[in-house]
Amino acid sequence: MVGLAAVGAALGAMALANRHLAERAEAAHPPEGRFVEVGGVRLHYVEAGRGPPVVLLHGNGSMIQDFASSGLIERAARRHRVIAFDRPGYGHSERPRHTIWTDRAQAALVAAALAELGVRKATVLGHSWGCSVAVALARFHPEAVGALVLASGYFYPSVRADVVAASGPAVPVLGDVLRYTVAPLLARLVWPAATRKIFAPAPVPSRFDGFPKAMAVRPSQIRASAAEAALMIPDAYAASGHYASLDLPVVIIAGEGDRVVDIDDQSGRLHNEVPGSILHRVPDCGHMVHQTAPDAVMAAIDEASALSTRRGRTA
Repeated sequence: MVGLAAVGAALGAMALANRHLAERAEAAHPPEGRFVEVGGVRLHYVEAGRGPPVVLLHGNGSMIQDFASSGLIERAARRHRVIAFDRPGYGHSERPRHTIWTDRAQAALVAAALAELGVRKATVLGHSWGCSVAVALARFHPEAVGALVLASGYFYPSVRADVVAASGPAVPVLGDVLRYTVAPLLARLVWPAATRKIFAPAPVPSRFDGFPKAMAVRPSQIRASAAEAALMIPDAYAASGHYASLDLPVVIIAGEGDRVVDIDDQSGRLHNEVPGSILHRVPDCGHMVHQTAPDAVMAAIDEASALSTRRGRTA
């Protein structure tokens, strides 16, 4: 009994500390954009520039600041109306627990938000897990999407032991205990090594220092990230038989040295299945291709946007 009481006290102390750290992180990094409420969910987004619309969807564990720190929002805003979302549960966006936030569910939410903002036929860029949402958006809400740019995506199911380990905080009850106690502490410990892996073989750029790590390791965001890790393989399985039916310009871009996903089995295979798609393999880049090679990603956005415009003129 004494031992159990000591464990309970330690877990309680960690929970209080993590709640304090989360509150401090949110105070230090207040919303930089606006909010749109659709379907009872409040989504945070940043908008900049004028011109043909471009929508940016970040990967698992990330948020708008990933695109901002890479310079991609600033670059794209020179010629486009750019809208970057915090996906549900990330940054300052809500993620109600009554919904299983599959790629299709998130696509429906984003589509409703874009309709509210008066956006149609946007060039939609997804990075990593955001690619799944972008593809679902094109499949189920074609009025919202004029072209896709898919960066470092995971499209086909594969054996991933790391996914099982990362899914723990999404397990009901036990996961809640983990994400409020030990998970944030472990996330802080592994952050340097995990960051090096996602950037490798390129070094981590100094501009990424501005990414709000403290926001990423909040209990709420850890749960969102764990849930998406658990959904990654099932969502890829469900979508993998439908890529050949994509009927719009698709530009795929991936780093040759990606150590998170195998680009031959993922981006390369997708390129072979999607009619008319374009694949750019970026040398000396890893999973964070938009950070390491933002000019190449910007060129892919311009390429996809131009193809969409040309297609609209000839339709």
